[in-house]
Amino acid sequence: MIEVQILDFDWDEGNQGKCQKHGLALAEIEVFFRQEQIFITPDIKHSQTEQRFLAMGQSPLGKPMFVVFTLRGQAAKQFIRPISARYMHQREVQKYEQEIARLNK
Repeated sequence: MIEVQILDFDWDEGNQGKCQKHGLALAEIEVFFRQEQIFITPDIKHSQTEQRFLAMGQSPLGKPMFVVFTLRGQAAKQFIRPISARYMHQREVQKYEQEIARLNK
């Protein structure tokens, strides 16, 4: 699990539209990252040009949520830049629940 200190978010037309097309509000994504119980792991498969991460957890509405993001800025001041966000598929929910159970042992 990776810890990320949130300073702010990096939004523009590109990532706003991509996140909203799956029915998520930008505020919902920002609140998601401020929760304590989210699981973050490196996205090695999609990190060729920039380091990407996968975040899984419960949305503020209690729905399982999945966000791909990267960090922008300098080490002292980094921003979360969501790339894509959506509600999880059932198989992803099962994987997330297994990982949380493993970490809570």
